[in-house]
Amino acid sequence: MTSSLDDAQARWLEQLAAMRKAIEELNLPPDSDQTPAYGDDLDLDDDDLSAAASGEDIWDVISDEYEDEYSSDQIEIYGNRDSASSKEAYSQAWLEDRCAAIARRGSGLDAGALKDQLAAILASDSNNEELQMMLIEVVGYEELDLVADLIAHRRSITQSFHEPAPGPGTVGRLQTRAEREEALRRQDFEHKHATLAPALNRKGPEYPHVYRTFEAGNKLSAYGKKYALPPNHKHYDDNVYEEYTIPAAAVGTLGVGRKLVQIKDMDGLCQRTFKGYKALNRMQSLVYPVAYNTNENMLICAPTGAGKTDAAMLTILNTIAKYTVPNPIENQDATDFTVLTEDFKIIYVAPMKALAAEVTEKLGKRLAWLGIQARELTGDMHLTKAEILQTQIIVTTPEKWDVVTRKSTGDTELVQKVRLLIIDEVHMLHDERGAVLESLVARTERQVESTQSLIRIVGLSATLPNYVDVADFLKVNKMAGLFYFDASFRPVPLEQHFIGAKGKAGSIKSRENLEKVAFNKVTDMLRLGHQVMVFVHSRKDTSKTARTLYDKAIDEICTDLFDPMGHPRYDQAVRDMKQSKAKDIRELLNKGMSTHHAGMPRSDRNLVERLFAEGVIKVLCCTATLAWGVNLPAAAVIIKGTQVYNAQEGRFTDLGILDVLQIFGRAGRPQFQDTGIGFICTTHDRLDHYLRAVTEQQPIESKFSAKLVDNLNAEIALGTVTTVQEGVQWLGYSYLFVRMQKSPLMYGIEWAEIRDDPQLVQRRRKLIIEAARVLQKSQMIIFNEVTEDLRSKDVGRIASQFYVQQSSIEIFNTMMRPRASDADALAMVSMSGEFDQIQARDDEEKELSKLQEDGAVITEVKGGVGTPHGKTNVLLQAHISRARLDNFTLVSDTNYVTQNAQRIARALFMIALNRHWGYQCLVLLSLCQSIERQVWAIEHPLHQFDLPQPVLRQLDEKYSMSSIESLRDMEPAEIGQLVHNHKMGGIISKLLNNFPTLSIDAEIAPLNRDVLRIKLWLTPDFKWNDRHHGTSESYWIWVENSETSEIFHYEFFILSRKKLYDDHELNFTIPLTDPLPSQIYVRAVSDRWLGAETVHPISFQHLIRPDTESVYTDLLNLQPLPVGALKNPLLEELYAQRFQYFNPMQTQIFHCLYNTPANVLLGSPTGSGKTVAAELAMWWAFREKPGSKVVYIAPMKALVRERVQDWGKRLAGPIGLKLVELTGDNTPDTRTIRDADIIVTTPEKWDGISRSWQTRGYVQQVSLVIIDEIHLLGGGRGPILEIIVSRMNYIASQKKGSVRLLGMSTAAANASDLGNWLGVKEGLFNFRHSVRPVPLEIFIDGFPEQRGFCPLMQSMNRPTFLAIKQHSPDKPVIVFVASRRQTRLTARDLINFCGMEDNPRRFLHMSEDDLSANLTRVKDDALREALSFGIGLHHAGLVETDRQLSEELFANNKIQILVATSTLAWGVNLPAHLVVVKGTQFFDAKTEGYKDMDLTDVLQMLGRAGRPQFDTTGIARIFTQDAKKEFYKHFLHTGFPVESSLHRVLDNHLGAEISAGTITTKQDVLDYLTWTFFFRRLHKNPSYYGLEISAEEHNTIAAQTLVNDYMVDIVETSLKELEESSCIATSGTGNIDATPLGKIMSYYYLSHKTIRYLAKNAKRNASFSDVLTWISHATEYDELPVRHNEDLINAELSAALPIKADSFGLPMWDPHVKAFLLLQAHFSRIDLPISDYVGDLNSVLDQSIRIVQASIDVLTEFGYLSSCEAMITLLECIKCARWPTDGPLSMFPGIDVGAEKKRIEHSKATPKTLVDAATAPDGVLEKAARFAGCPSGQAKRFLESVARLPNLKVSVGSLNAVNVAISLQRLNRAKSGPGGICIFAPRYPKPQTEGYFVILSYSGTDEIVALKRVGWNNTSRAVGDSKLQTAAKIALPQEVQGKNLDVLVYSDAYTGMVWKIRSIEIPEAPVVEDGKGKEKEQAN
Repeated sequence: MTSSLDDAQARWLEQLAAMRKAIEELNLPPDSDQTPAYGDDLDLDDDDLSAAASGEDIWDVISDEYEDEYSSDQIEIYGNRDSASSKEAYSQAWLEDRCAAIARRGSGLDAGALKDQLAAILASDSNNEELQMMLIEVVGYEELDLVADLIAHRRSITQSFHEPAPGPGTVGRLQTRAEREEALRRQDFEHKHATLAPALNRKGPEYPHVYRTFEAGNKLSAYGKKYALPPNHKHYDDNVYEEYTIPAAAVGTLGVGRKLVQIKDMDGLCQRTFKGYKALNRMQSLVYPVAYNTNENMLICAPTGAGKTDAAMLTILNTIAKYTVPNPIENQDATDFTVLTEDFKIIYVAPMKALAAEVTEKLGKRLAWLGIQARELTGDMHLTKAEILQTQIIVTTPEKWDVVTRKSTGDTELVQKVRLLIIDEVHMLHDERGAVLESLVARTERQVESTQSLIRIVGLSATLPNYVDVADFLKVNKMAGLFYFDASFRPVPLEQHFIGAKGKAGSIKSRENLEKVAFNKVTDMLRLGHQVMVFVHSRKDTSKTARTLYDKAIDEICTDLFDPMGHPRYDQAVRDMKQSKAKDIRELLNKGMSTHHAGMPRSDRNLVERLFAEGVIKVLCCTATLAWGVNLPAAAVIIKGTQVYNAQEGRFTDLGILDVLQIFGRAGRPQFQDTGIGFICTTHDRLDHYLRAVTEQQPIESKFSAKLVDNLNAEIALGTVTTVQEGVQWLGYSYLFVRMQKSPLMYGIEWAEIRDDPQLVQRRRKLIIEAARVLQKSQMIIFNEVTEDLRSKDVGRIASQFYVQQSSIEIFNTMMRPRASDADALAMVSMSGEFDQIQARDDEEKELSKLQEDGAVITEVKGGVGTPHGKTNVLLQAHISRARLDNFTLVSDTNYVTQNAQRIARALFMIALNRHWGYQCLVLLSLCQSIERQVWAIEHPLHQFDLPQPVLRQLDEKYSMSSIESLRDMEPAEIGQLVHNHKMGGIISKLLNNFPTLSIDAEIAPLNRDVLRIKLWLTPDFKWNDRHHGTSESYWIWVENSETSEIFHYEFFILSRKKLYDDHELNFTIPLTDPLPSQIYVRAVSDRWLGAETVHPISFQHLIRPDTESVYTDLLNLQPLPVGALKNPLLEELYAQRFQYFNPMQTQIFHCLYNTPANVLLGSPTGSGKTVAAELAMWWAFREKPGSKVVYIAPMKALVRERVQDWGKRLAGPIGLKLVELTGDNTPDTRTIRDADIIVTTPEKWDGISRSWQTRGYVQQVSLVIIDEIHLLGGGRGPILEIIVSRMNYIASQKKGSVRLLGMSTAAANASDLGNWLGVKEGLFNFRHSVRPVPLEIFIDGFPEQRGFCPLMQSMNRPTFLAIKQHSPDKPVIVFVASRRQTRLTARDLINFCGMEDNPRRFLHMSEDDLSANLTRVKDDALREALSFGIGLHHAGLVETDRQLSEELFANNKIQILVATSTLAWGVNLPAHLVVVKGTQFFDAKTEGYKDMDLTDVLQMLGRAGRPQFDTTGIARIFTQDAKKEFYKHFLHTGFPVESSLHRVLDNHLGAEISAGTITTKQDVLDYLTWTFFFRRLHKNPSYYGLEISAEEHNTIAAQTLVNDYMVDIVETSLKELEESSCIATSGTGNIDATPLGKIMSYYYLSHKTIRYLAKNAKRNASFSDVLTWISHATEYDELPVRHNEDLINAELSAALPIKADSFGLPMWDPHVKAFLLLQAHFSRIDLPISDYVGDLNSVLDQSIRIVQASIDVLTEFGYLSSCEAMITLLECIKCARWPTDGPLSMFPGIDVGAEKKRIEHSKATPKTLVDAATAPDGVLEKAARFAGCPSGQAKRFLESVARLPNLKVSVGSLNAVNVAISLQRLNRAKSGPGGICIFAPRYPKPQTEGYFVILSYSGTDEIVALKRVGWNNTSRAVGDSKLQTAAKIALPQEVQGKNLDVLVYSDAYTGMVWKIRSIEIPEAPVVEDGKGKEKEQAN
């Protein structure tokens, strides 16, 4: 036995030796008395900041071990318990040594300063790379080793700063027993006499900022072990009461080495905000470094009154500092700051409205100097959108902020800008309302993760026991942001008395004891000379208590204690008190008492507060509002009774701990007493509860599970939780989760469960699934148990938006009926779960019954007033009837009921609307308005204005004759008589004008048998009055069935004051059912005003539903044809490169197209191979009719371009066909067109060319016209297609040949009509949508209506992302959006969603090098950002290279997603696996509203889904509003019926045909119209075209006559319009002739309205600004797009240009104004503000030349020479891109306009004009260029450009009385181009050829005789030295004989180039007697 002992001893000695040696080697530093510098204890390092490496949550590091009990004598020095040698080696001392060494090496650094600096760097939150650079900057490169060590051991070094230096403790060395005891004794002594040290730790992990002295007693451990009260407490017990007294804690003093932060040492921002402060207090000084200098989340627990508001202020300033210029943290001395107020929002969540108001005022005042606005957003205070935008700090309550953030979109702008969220009184988590806080914090934290934005969360709370849990919940880094201050930080320590009055709670004895105790305590305090506040819990009780106390004082004969007479200010107080109306407080004053509650007038409350502060009043009886809202301290506070009436629960409940702490916070006034005294007098049974709660013996628990169902519903409705998995994640952010892990038993979790599943995933799943099942049962969500998907339904969304509980929804589901009455509606609201707690009390029944007798209750109440619901119902009706209530509890119940009822009634209305119950909607909406306005629907609507009672009574009695309509028809005097009050007559008639009703006009057009389109025009019928209407009035517009009152469609319409007089047009479709109702009602019901509703019946008597005879071709099961079937080796080879067999559809139509001359209509879906079909028809034409031409017409330039590129590559080369493109951008000369085989063109261009078909031979050579996308007939450009087809048929009939027509479209619903019109017999092929090579799955998703377009679009972003993940996680996706801005926003949101994924770059499929190479090519910033995440953008606003890059990367699968506007669907063939159509509306600037996209556009987008070579299916998702869902469902499957819109623009087309001579009489017009599609559809669908035929007459002879009359009417109207524009002349015989103006209109393809405007406004001597204005007014510019907010850009542009747009007489958003500005910008050559404008300018320039040329002709017609010259100058300016006043050389490269203008002013300057310049020698030109500021480097280019000017010789050739020839010869060489001689016009987008105007005018007058355009005919001759020559032969009218004429030759391209021949004399014609007639004829 002994040997084993010896062995052990030997081993022990060995270990001892080894240990000593190790300790010596450690080289421990000597004891140091230094405390670490403040702020060094911020232990921040990478691991704390980055997300946890493993899947574990970083917040779980803290285990439960600190729950073990420590007694106060078990002393351990933190940090040495687990110190490893490395930690010792790299410690503070090691760092000191190294610093000393560096200093010794003479680096000129002070060792101490260096150490501090290094320590600060190491403690910063930089990562290691940044750290390395910072350290090297400090110590230099030669100390690299040191830097490496510092980084490697960064953690141990920084931690050693928070370790107290090792003292002579039990660890430092081995000690003898005596030494040990001595050491312990000494430590005991030191410990007992120590000052407050930071965070003495007895429980596991130690946190740097926990400041507490007394520890063990007053905490309850989380395992439920209860600790005793503090050792020095006193206990007293007798038969009246039991009392515990807890003495005040000692006031803490500053820790050793700590200083207060002086305000003067802070930066300028803090100094000016903390004006009037000297220094921060103790607590704030400790918080300051973290609060102001870091972005850490924080939790500050400190007692009431410790100054938490200022601590919050520091965090607010930290946020503001980031958005100020200059930055105050970097520029310490700056005092003037500019705040970027737009960029951030700060949210301050306060628990009560009273507190919110106080905080708002405080913050607002203190930050006003920065121009920062603080506003309150609570139940009482609503903010408008504009106010929210202007506000930076929003103070709100948890519920209100929850409502704001619940809306997925309404306020996203606001939510996204939040940078700081301050939650005051976080210990509310324990309260009923705690669940709201949990959901808020969880939502914010998820937002931080999803958007990668930084939102700092700061929690403020009273001292609470389990602060660590709350810190975990707020995601606070406990080493940095967790601050805990104990009671010693109270400015005045608090002595607490807990008193329990004996007796059974609620009994008389108990009440008497309570009164007795309260009185005793009051008198005790008064004897000590203290003022007392007695807190009671109802307003009535305040004066009652005051009287009771005084009565008791009389009984006890101690009234002198209360007597205020001796106070010096007493007399003044008596005088002041006379002002007060309240008898109570006047009487109480002489007793030295007063009352205070929220029901008193503000003035009285202020007076009482002042008198109490002065000390006149000794006892103040008040309610808890005084503790919250007003800062008025007293020496002692007494809480008398703890039963508070809670209206929400409908019963008396315990006073909340929050309130107790707040009230106790009012005890003690720093300036007078050194302690405050707080008494809480409660019943004996609640004593223990308050004792434990107030002395913090109860950890706060989560209340989330009770509200889980409603909160989960909100998240699902918001779209943030879409699966159970996401729900589990969401729960992980809650406080519930933190507490379930800490104290599982509390939440019913077994030990085994938490052991096996420490993250409680299964438990959370169970909770979520249970909640989801409950929601599904109430029809609020769709819960798919298999896939675990959660989707919101409308009811759920409504419940979330209106904050209605799930329990209420369940009740509504059972109670709602379509035809419920008003009484039912009221009953339903009262049944809601929100009112379950309202209790019916016996003492109230009398008053409630009296209300019923007095007529305040109008509808009967089922179940009587004895039930909670009956009582609610009565109170609600009493509120509407404005009845007076006496009982206090009833008043507070009524307030509660009305506040909630408004919300619930609104929710019910939305649910009814959702169910399409029209009658129920009216009932519920009027109930909503009744509650809000306190007026019954059966009363007169004028009750809503403040009119005298007698007048209203008269109106009510005579309601039958005094409805709003009848009153509006009366004179004021009549109204006066009606109400027996003459004066009121005028007033009422004024109010009637303000009563907001609308009038409705409607137009209906059936689209097919089942769908009706309705257009509504709404006009306000009232005068706007801001007092009544504010800035906007809102209306519900709905269409309902007159018989069943089912709603077909509803919209919410907002009428704003700004747009009051604009046109308000609504467009929508409704389904038609069988049998048809006789009529439908359109209702416009005001959302706010009772009785303001309009009903407009629409009769269906004349409605004829067109038969939808959809003829579909079935795809036959044929053997696919091989390419050999073409029997043409050349073609076979051509196709064999792409495929061996034709696809099934092509096989079926092959014979018809390739072997027969039949006309064909081919309807088949996009992507099914129609192009090959078109080619087959072309091969037929070239084979059967060699030498003929094929015309391919596509409705969009983009399609034309695509076709030209494709055919140019594939056909033109190999087969040698000549292909020519004819679009607005590209007009080749006649010869090229003559030689071409295939002409690819747009409808407008071909219309313009074929108008003069008689003179153009090549139009007659056409044998085949292919019209692609012929279903666009119904669109805006449809009429042109109609005219072309009609004209081609007409040409064919005239010239006896035939023109074959091939129409191609998507499947059309009325294909047979189209076919008939195209003359198709056997060639009708109309395949269904399903005949795609790749089958397409279409999903249509409806989204709830949002107020506003952007919010709606935004609510679609997350579903888009989920759709991508679901259908196409790794295949290409195209997302189509409505606008360029939306491409950016959508891409940004998709990137944010990627950020939450494991792989944020999941959509990028290329290497980093490729990516960076591609990114360098990108010009657009948004595109660059998106591409780096694998998302491309595509829209017309991008430069060409960027667009191509997007296309190329997408086509090659380098990026997976392309976000594009609809242009991409048409022009570029980029298929994808998934197509998402995100929103089906676009902004239309004309109406300044959003319009629906054409269905054809949507179909085209869908056509992009499915890639034939890769996919077996394509997928399309259409996201649209709920209301449109049915429409798309219907038409995507049946196809859209094509209707004509020719009747709307008939006049222009008639004008063209008249001037072509096709039409000469009215009969011709009617015949001509029979060729059109319009004529065919008019018979089929008369209602659509506004032709009223009753259903019986349809298809009868009578109908025929009606149609004929209608046609004649249309023709008459059109001809009248043309005549008014002077484009045609009708003779008496009925003949119609074209006028010269008509011919100009037709030739230049202009609208007759343009000609009309010119003809009306043309005048002589027009200025340049006049002619510019004329052409800007051209109708052609109507369609110039004006996008959102471009009116603002136009206004800015206008300010920068020479001619202001104000003179234009149209608003800034008008397209004509934009054209006017763009042309000026073109002349001034200024950079356009946005890229969109560049495209717009090109289209303006495109049209401009045509319009100007036409205007020149019109002015020539009128003979106005001066104006014609001005117009020619404008044409030159357009081509040169300069103003006419800019000087002749200004158009050339390198010339500065200012310098050139100066040069011209000089009298001897040469050249003066461009004509001089053309002949000037180089030397002269060089000199001129130098003067004009041309840099020498540009001189060569300048001379080359000038050399291109024409040098002309103009001479008169042959001349006689009848005609004159003017010959032009070009003396210098010309630069020849493809179309002739090109001009120098670098700024004009298309090449232009040289041309001249030859003008003859009477000498010396302003009258033109003739004008002729001349160009160089044979340009090929210009090659040699031969000169170009041409001559203009002009026939002269007879009247010029014998007169003198001037000849002017103008260049059409160069400003001011004109050659003149003055006064040539025209000879008289010789007179021959014999042949008078002949001579005359010749002259004519």
